[in-house]
Amino acid sequence: MSESGAHMEPNTLLDALLDEAGMSRVGLATRINEAGVARGKSMRYDHSSVIRWLKGQRPRGIVADLICEILTTRLGRPLTLEDIGMGNADAPQPASTSLAGFIERSTALWRGDLQQRPELLTAPVITGLPAVGPVWEWENPPDDADVSRNGTLRVGMSDVELLRGARSHYEQMYRKAGGVATRARVLLFLNTETAPLLRGAYTDPTGRELHRAVGGLVAVAGICAYDSDAQGLAQRYFYQALRLAKASGDRAFGGYVLALLVNQCLYMREYRQAVAFAEAAVRTAGHAVSPALACDLYAMQAKAFSRMGDHAAAHRVTTLAETAAGQIRPDEEPAETGYVQPGLLEVNLADALMRLGDVAPAQAYAAEAVKTSAHERGRVHRLATLTDCQLRAGEAELAAATAQRGHDPDTPETRHGMILVR
Repeated sequence: MSESGAHMEPNTLLDALLDEAGMSRVGLATRINEAGVARGKSMRYDHSSVIRWLKGQRPRGIVADLICEILTTRLGRPLTLEDIGMGNADAPQPASTSLAGFIERSTALWRGDLQQRPELLTAPVITGLPAVGPVWEWENPPDDADVSRNGTLRVGMSDVELLRGARSHYEQMYRKAGGVATRARVLLFLNTETAPLLRGAYTDPTGRELHRAVGGLVAVAGICAYDSDAQGLAQRYFYQALRLAKASGDRAFGGYVLALLVNQCLYMREYRQAVAFAEAAVRTAGHAVSPALACDLYAMQAKAFSRMGDHAAAHRVTTLAETAAGQIRPDEEPAETGYVQPGLLEVNLADALMRLGDVAPAQAYAAEAVKTSAHERGRVHRLATLTDCQLRAGEAELAAATAQRGHDPDTPETRHGMILVR
């Protein structure tokens, strides 16, 4: 049978649903043919037909509806054409997706990424108003009144603790080996361990803790994608983490996710957006923002303002960053802000002041940053900043000596702005 419609993007939703249902391509085709016979229609679909649908083609007639019925029966929950990736592409997109729909789309992306689908690895960065939309939705009502869910797998707090431990494990792996090496391991854990829990059965209180824990893992996946220079994919992971933050009700965690987006905006030279996102984090999270996170948000704002040439604004937020730094109590900080180590503020302020032409104070901040202990990758980043400051000050020989201190062939590659390791 021929298919209708032009070729579209690969159908990651249908692929993920078949995997969840434990149904092969031949199995789906067979069930469609049987359902057709029951309706007095002769159908001769096979595994090749399903492959074409997975590549983005849409089947003729009632076949898409039959797929919904078959998977609804198998999975025990109602599925729409949009859920199986066969909705009307020309129809206006809904203003927001239900939490259940969001989970299905998120897990489909994890599966596609694990399969190294090229359309995900090369996904374009979202810009303009669509880039602001997820942040606006995080900031504004409605909040999730109830995140409980029915499913076959009962989820408890021991499962949440497992996810929290995994996030810490992969963060440490990232710090030691970098995002390129860590990425595949995080993706495998998301697909094999995390996705079944999100689709499981849990109460509202447990569900909020679950979404918070999953958000932490998704953020690490985004950081690894960022490190791999898959910026569009990294952005999608950060947006996922932000939606999970909203479902958890943890405003401070949402602020942390926005800090990741701010750092990415700096790398992509979207300086005004970086400032806006940082302001949104501070404004919406309010008193929930920890001093370490506030320090980093203000410091990144200083870098953004410096690149826009706004001296007054850069110095204003520099003061705010230093004030927040003085209030940091490491034992009271959430797990995710552990990257805000001594010296991070100084290296960021050195970068900002250097861009503004304030060479002497920039060099002083950079030298202070180098004095504080850091893991190898962070140490290289700080030495590189000090080298840059010395070069701009006309001290070429001193800069060469500093650069030599940071030369170590066994040190993992340092990339643009390192999120966790800065």
